[in-house]
Amino acid sequence: MTDTLDCQGLARMLLGAVEQIRANHKRLSELDSYGGDGDHGTTMLRAMENLKKAVDASSSDRMDTLLGEIAWAVMGTDGGATGPLFGSFFMGMSEGAADKESLDAAALAEIFKAGLDSLCKQTKAQVGDKTVVDALVPAVQATRQAADEGLALAVVLERAAQAAGAGALSTKDLQPRLGRAKNAGQQSLGHEDPGAVSVSLIFKGFVEGVQNDG
Repeated sequence: MTDTLDCQGLARMLLGAVEQIRANHKRLSELDSYGGDGDHGTTMLRAMENLKKAVDASSSDRMDTLLGEIAWAVMGTDGGATGPLFGSFFMGMSEGAADKESLDAAALAEIFKAGLDSLCKQTKAQVGDKTVVDALVPAVQATRQAADEGLALAVVLERAAQAAGAGALSTKDLQPRLGRAKNAGQQSLGHEDPGAVSVSLIFKGFVEGVQNDG
């Protein structure tokens, strides 16, 4: 595969996330049953199907335009905070990708950081609160570090996915401090946060999407 992504390569990367959520949405809803309404997987599946529809419908060869179209599609997903949070992440990525015709590892790190910054404007969550942030922050940090080491784009994404997975796993030992899950107290102990797991699945999908970028 190439060590840069054009708009089509970016689309394939994003569609990899759709496949991961499709394959694991029941697990996400099961995790959500310990502290939420038990519908996180269903909501994530709708969000990712909206992402796919936006990719399929897009006629643009601009990455920022594609990501913006995806952001609006995901943001409009019914189901609590999931759509706005993940939509904000993609909107930030869109803003970070402005005027970029291709993405190397360093540029990918930049747009992931822009996505994180945008998402964090929508939530008070910090690392340790048992939310999406516990997986997203380490994933973005790992992307930056791996890019700074001069690693290949595919390896950079693998590092990010590993960090997201470790971050999601760490939430098993945390009690939620925000949202509905906060009221569940110790009921969620021993179970990963579904939002954090969603982030880990998305980054795992990114890896697979790039590996399939022929």
